Amino acid sequence: MTDSINTEAAWAAVKRRDRSFDGRFVTGVLTTGIYCRPSCAARHPSRENVRFFATGSEARAAGLRACKRCLPDDVGRDEKAVLSAIEEIKSSEGKPTLDELADITGYSPTHFQRVFKRATGLSPAAYARALREERVKDALSSSASVTEAIYDSGFESASRFYDTMEGKLGMSASAWKNGGKGVTIQWAVVETTLGRMLVAASNKGVCRLSFDEGEDELRNRFPNAELAEGGGEFAALLKRVIDAVERPGTGRDIPLDVQGTAFQQAVWQALREIPPGETRSYAEIAAAVGRPRAVRAAGSANGANNVAVLIPCHRVIRTDGSLGGYAYGLRIKEELLKREQGK
Repeated sequence: MTDSINTEAAWAAVKRRDRSFDGRFVTGVLTTGIYCRPSCAARHPSRENVRFFATGSEARAAGLRACKRCLPDDVGRDEKAVLSAIEEIKSSEGKPTLDELADITGYSPTHFQRVFKRATGLSPAAYARALREERVKDALSSSASVTEAIYDSGFESASRFYDTMEGKLGMSASAWKNGGKGVTIQWAVVETTLGRMLVAASNKGVCRLSFDEGEDELRNRFPNAELAEGGGEFAALLKRVIDAVERPGTGRDIPLDVQGTAFQQAVWQALREIPPGETRSYAEIAAAVGRPRAVRAAGSANGANNVAVLIPCHRVIRTDGSLGGYAYGLRIKEELLKREQGK
């Protein structure tokens, strides 16, 4: 054990299973004779039975053995394996199979799948799909035509593109490129106990939920879409949204139509997985999506959320426990958290 370890901070990291601390120390459990990564998914031991060691070799010198579940001595190797696989996925013209990626890294396919998902939050196949979707969106913004964008993003044919991307962009490819052209977005501004709320939805789901905004702001986001005041079906959806806002923590089944990069989507999914009544720091969100050093990027992705409350960016606070910022004001953020915590 080394005196340089802050034991209080180390125990807090173990309690929240913070992957960003993996490789910085190991957790020795005296009663079982095992040492683990801070993020090990095993049941937490009692604090009085825990000692912290800077390295696995120190833990072994104290008579402990490595956990067979989290394999703490493989942290550095795992990181290199994941980075090698990501490089292969990015550089490959096709779609590398799990067996091919595992062969590159020297792991079995099953073990590599677990390692990759633990590091990135996605399976290798899902990561490859998200990367391709991100390339499509970039290409649709810069290419002269949709056809050109399809081939620029690596698809062999237009039919393969539409088969793969159906439902992924929310809007059609042309609508994405042309600011919502050809898409009808129904919307309404309603009064809630939190203030005036804008709700807008395409035929895929809610694409905007904000406070103190109106038609002008919505048109700036979708300049070429057809905006229509909500009708019957929209009224039913609107009621569900209002209920979810008045009772935050509900409404997870409300359909959403949101688009973002692979990293943004991972952050938004991590936000939705925070239990109501709990909060996370930006550092914890970055760690949860497998990018512990991307704290600032996690903050940017949090701020890029177009659907307040339903994607609960209000659950992210600063590391020191203060509320931090919120696009619609701290009063609303504080009230949302109070309601979720039953205060």
